[in-house]
Amino acid sequence: MEVVERPMGNGNNRPYSKALPHLSPHEPCQGPDPDPHLVGPLELRRECADVLRGRPALLRRDFVSVSEEKSPHQPFRVMQWNSLAQALGEGMDSFTRCPPEALNWPERKYMILEEILTYQPDILCLQEVDHYFDTFQPLLVPLGYQGSFCPKPWSLCLNVANNNGPDGCVLFFRCDRFQLRGISHLQLSAMGLKTNQVAIVATLCCRATGQVFCIAVTHLKARSGWKDLRTAQGDDLLCKLQSISRKAAISTTGSDTCVPILVCGDFNAEPSEVIYHLFATSTLGLDSAYKHLSPDGQTEPAYTTWKIRSSGESCHTLDYVWYSRDHFSVRAVLDFPTAEQIGPNRLPSYSYPSDHLSLVCDFSFSHLPE
Repeated sequence: MEVVERPMGNGNNRPYSKALPHLSPHEPCQGPDPDPHLVGPLELRRECADVLRGRPALLRRDFVSVSEEKSPHQPFRVMQWNSLAQALGEGMDSFTRCPPEALNWPERKYMILEEILTYQPDILCLQEVDHYFDTFQPLLVPLGYQGSFCPKPWSLCLNVANNNGPDGCVLFFRCDRFQLRGISHLQLSAMGLKTNQVAIVATLCCRATGQVFCIAVTHLKARSGWKDLRTAQGDDLLCKLQSISRKAAISTTGSDTCVPILVCGDFNAEPSEVIYHLFATSTLGLDSAYKHLSPDGQTEPAYTTWKIRSSGESCHTLDYVWYSRDHFSVRAVLDFPTAEQIGPNRLPSYSYPSDHLSLVCDFSFSHLPE
């Protein structure tokens, strides 16, 4: 595996990479044209730098190349991130070692945006978003994204004073790279009953290759005593993914198979749980992208979230990017910062806005339509 470094700055020189080709002018999204007076990518970067000038730089992270496969088409980048709902971070999560000022929304929102701007994903999957309509949508749409928000039916954010509404899952994609063919908002079921967990499934067509695929984002039930519920929710999601992807295949090629699938989410489950095995052995042929970081290609990272609450320190692997192994090739993944880089007070912090670390993967298509 080849480590690809990216330059980092110090507290007074925020770490921005140069604009990538997919930030160039693009075809318009479906729906209303973006307001031309809204801030653009370079202006937003400068605004982030100005607001965050007094904070330390984001945690240093490097891309690790895992495939030398040649493709005539530019890989596309997927970002999975539980970005931490503001109401939960301030009002319910009890991060005992995180300074309250580090959770101040007028600054923390710029750290979240900075993380997104640094890696410039073509597809962005977020959980615990409670500022979609006043922050994410108005700022990302002018950058060339089209988005969709699916709130939880009974969000805990609503129990917090001065909340900004329910949290939920968000999916954004770049309109210059993908065309939307269909989208579904799902309320996941368990044992025949509707639950508080949701998912978004979008059917996209790659403009460069004509490949149609499904991308899903979800956030399964938290807490250690709910393993059976998570398993049932995951089983429900897999069944619905199979149905949606089969319908996409029929409408695209007339074939009663399934189009390729990507699934991003905070599963709230370690790799030892049944839900992980369920996805790893599914008839959809899914594999976990972040196993490529391990020497044997079979082991998940040691952690994707690391926090200290009043109940103690919590270090777990809960977040995943699943992909159809026969249709996608993983080209590179973003490595995780070390314990020393994260620091003894863990996450969130002045150096990172969430208790979960983002997962970023570069994919290419293994097989293209004829």
